[in-house]
Amino acid sequence: MKILVCISNVPDTTSKINFTEGDTKFDTNGVQFVINPNDEFGLTRAMWFKEKQGAVVHVATVGGPQTEPTIRKALAIGADEAIRVDAEPTDGFFVARQLAEVVKNGGYDLIIGGRESIDYNGGMVPGILATLLDMNFVNTCIGLEVDGSNATAIREIDGGKEKISTSLPLVIGGQKGLVEESDLRIPNMRGIMMARQKKLNVVDPVDAPMRTNDKKFEKPAPKGPVKLVEADNVAGLVDLLHNEAKVI
Repeated sequence: MKILVCISNVPDTTSKINFTEGDTKFDTNGVQFVINPNDEFGLTRAMWFKEKQGAVVHVATVGGPQTEPTIRKALAIGADEAIRVDAEPTDGFFVARQLAEVVKNGGYDLIIGGRESIDYNGGMVPGILATLLDMNFVNTCIGLEVDGSNATAIREIDGGKEKISTSLPLVIGGQKGLVEESDLRIPNMRGIMMARQKKLNVVDPVDAPMRTNDKKFEKPAPKGPVKLVEADNVAGLVDLLHNEAKVI
């Protein structure tokens, strides 16, 4: 089995976010970038398939040279090879189109992406990718087993979980639960050294239209002051909720 794990290069959630040029550009100064958490769950599951079933695991990202430390980390975790499409990932359709070309050229059986990235939270790429490739698709995936060309997936739905039988080739949108958080891997020194010798292929993007573009960014409004009400002052609480918060 040949697996492609799609990796997004995203800001660490502890980073302080700012915007420049009239709030139209994201300021990357001082920002630490990491593997998108949903993608990291998928990568760890792919490592399980590699170790238990002898799968070959490649990783791919769409981005400039600044993304290479992140994709090198994926190689250090255990991926066999990496592909970087040399283009800025400014649009979900554009990214999916680039990844679709990688899949077509690589002949992959299983494509694992994150349900969404934690920066834009668009949640578009896995579904668009599956459509472009005319492959089976399971989103919000929290469990995956593969037996030959057959796959069993568990996905999260409103109010519960759903178990699905499907077949390869398959695209999944993975998330927390695909593996346990305790199973996520930190590269060791041996993995880091071996990653330097693994192939990182840089490919040119294919022509694809930009279906969306960002006009302006805006930070959430800062939280206002709070008023504390004594536990036995029910009338005062009701008055505040009615006249100030206007929620009742």
